[in-house]
Amino acid sequence: MTLDQLDTGTNARVISIAGGRGLYRNLSQMGIHPGDTIVVSGTGAFRGPLLVDIHGIRIALGRGVARRIVVAPS
Repeated sequence: MTLDQLDTGTNARVISIAGGRGLYRNLSQMGIHPGDTIVVSGTGAFRGPLLVDIHGIRIALGRGVARRIVVAPS
């Protein structure tokens, strides 16, 4: 399951990032790593970006990026 498929308020563990080195580096700089727990806290209007909480920080991720983050609901 990917991050964009989760419902709002759902906790999940990041399993892997299905992308190249650039995407992995950018997500790593935002604090998103495999093994972390992430929560979808909201969505933008008209299928806009996802708002996620990780390590006490709220981050907006585009749907294309969220589609590349493989998660397991917990």
